[in-house]
Amino acid sequence: AVADVPPAEQEAVRREVALVAHGGQGRREVAPYSDVDLMILRVDGSERVGPLAERLFRDVFDSGLVLGHSVRTTEEACRLSGQDAQVCTSLIESRLLAGSRELFDGFQRQFTRRVRRRGSALLAAIERARLEERMKFGETVYLLEPNVKRSRGGLRDIQFLRWIGLVRYGTPEPGELQAMGVLSEADRLAIQQAGEFLLWLRNEMHFHAGKPGDVLDRAEQLRIAQRLGYEPAAGLLPVERFMRDYFRHTDQVSYVAERFLAKARSARRLGRLANRLFGIRVEGGFRVGPIQITATAEGRARLAGDPTAVMQLVDLANLHDKPIDPETWEVVRRASAGLPAELPPAAQQHFLSLLKHPARLGPLLRSLHEVGLLERFIPALAHARGLLQFNQYHKYTVDEHSLRAVERATEFLADSGPLGNIYRRIGDKHLLHLALLIHDLGKGHPQDHCEAGLAIAEEASRRLGLDADEAESLKFLVHRHLRMNHLAFRRDTSDEQLIVRFAVEVGSPELLRKLCVLTAADLGAVGPDTWTSWKAEVLLDLYQRAMQHLAGESPGVDFEEHLQERREAVLAWLGPEQQEPWFLRRVESLPTSYLCGTQTQQIAADLRLLRSLAPGEVNAQACYLPETQTLQFTVATSEDVTPGIFHKLTGALTSQGLQILSAQINTLADR
Repeated sequence: AVADVPPAEQEAVRREVALVAHGGQGRREVAPYSDVDLMILRVDGSERVGPLAERLFRDVFDSGLVLGHSVRTTEEACRLSGQDAQVCTSLIESRLLAGSRELFDGFQRQFTRRVRRRGSALLAAIERARLEERMKFGETVYLLEPNVKRSRGGLRDIQFLRWIGLVRYGTPEPGELQAMGVLSEADRLAIQQAGEFLLWLRNEMHFHAGKPGDVLDRAEQLRIAQRLGYEPAAGLLPVERFMRDYFRHTDQVSYVAERFLAKARSARRLGRLANRLFGIRVEGGFRVGPIQITATAEGRARLAGDPTAVMQLVDLANLHDKPIDPETWEVVRRASAGLPAELPPAAQQHFLSLLKHPARLGPLLRSLHEVGLLERFIPALAHARGLLQFNQYHKYTVDEHSLRAVERATEFLADSGPLGNIYRRIGDKHLLHLALLIHDLGKGHPQDHCEAGLAIAEEASRRLGLDADEAESLKFLVHRHLRMNHLAFRRDTSDEQLIVRFAVEVGSPELLRKLCVLTAADLGAVGPDTWTSWKAEVLLDLYQRAMQHLAGESPGVDFEEHLQERREAVLAWLGPEQQEPWFLRRVESLPTSYLCGTQTQQIAADLRLLRSLAPGEVNAQACYLPETQTLQFTVATSEDVTPGIFHKLTGALTSQGLQILSAQINTLADR
């Protein structure tokens, strides 16, 4: 392109123009078929750049590369980076390709100076943008089909660490950050190894597909495991071993990036100051401050070798609902591998105390799992770490699903609805939370996971010193954790004998409460949008009716009040039509099984359909229910259309090869 410039102007162009690669190209990490980002940096007032840029960009386009391009002065580039976090993070990764070194160096100095001057605001903007991206592409490391670039723990989090480095410390290079003492050698090596693994993986996926694509789906997992020569071992398939390695790397990346961000936040320094001024020292070498919990020199010494001290710290954080200072937790992380395998009884008591209080339970269990301490209390979690679930329902690995189930249950504490009321009434919540941690850990074993889970629950009861009644409750919850799910969504819950048998099987109102919340939390932790209002309605109806048999009353309302609430909900769906005497009579006379076992919105639609029928008319409808993967047929008519109408209808369906899972006939009074 410079050759097209008149010879007399070529030297001036080299002084006034710099060709700059940024983003992935600037880091020398651009993947095959991905965009190439180029910026022509020019001296303010230079008029020679136009023809040069036009020729250069045309040649790049003609070569088949996907190009992102711009022409800017140093001032324009710096100003735009202050307005757009995406532009700023891309320009952090700038590299001179050709042209004026002096111009490029001047840009870098001014850019770095402005970025650091806006440190806190820019850090917040970059963090916000990364959080939004993670929420879209995967906010957890342990997705079954992760995006290797944008999901949590992926390549973007390594870039995120580099961006924080420049904004807060003036350099994005991990080696320089280590030399400054803000990044440990172990963390730098972890980031380096993960980056090499993820870059190879992304390039391999792009080359194989012949186009950009960063989702590591199940077909790719199987292919790459074979490509890398993974073999079955320790009861794991090759693909499971490969994905465990993937999750090991991304887990490390996520952890290092989050801790590095926590160190870089200015609020951390304010937190330490507030803790020194207003914190209360507690036994064991810890200080409970207004913002966070820290360890004194005595406390840090204990944390480095005593698992009881670690669990005391975690228990304190939960009881006071405050986060643990990142530097304090870093002491735990470094010491975790060297802590004794056998935990003293005092550490186990702190663990049970932790499980009793929902305040910060979810995040604290995650922290324990990240550093490998949670599996000291529940050894079966080691097998479940990063374990795939090859089915169409689950979106997360077994360990991630278990942690999410606990988090989902603790969210019910602030729920104003029926499930919130049920959760708050549970007395010994530690058994519920422990059952949620354990309920799926039997997966990955030869036998049925509920049976394997029963053995795990027995071992956990012994290990944690539960009494006989607690142990029996825990074993029941784990062994029967699918029971309410199966009955509510696959069986005819209008069958009174089924309800009676289920109530007898559960045996007590308290155990029923735990099982109900466990079922709801389990369903809600399967994946995004898996918990629906319809599922809540069906599950709660089963709970209410079983509770009626166990306790003679439903929690908060008796059964008649429950029926009246259902009738009022149907009338609400009818809107203005509820004032018509016909609708009022029909709603009041609805059969109990139909009223309790059908969504109130559907009842209103059925009544409108009946109201619209002419004498002798028949209306048939079919609806696919994805929640249960079944077809629901609804036929509305009058009994006198033909003798034996119900038997003729069921015969017509079975003659077409359809299996009838349940059938109901509901008769209302004549018009």
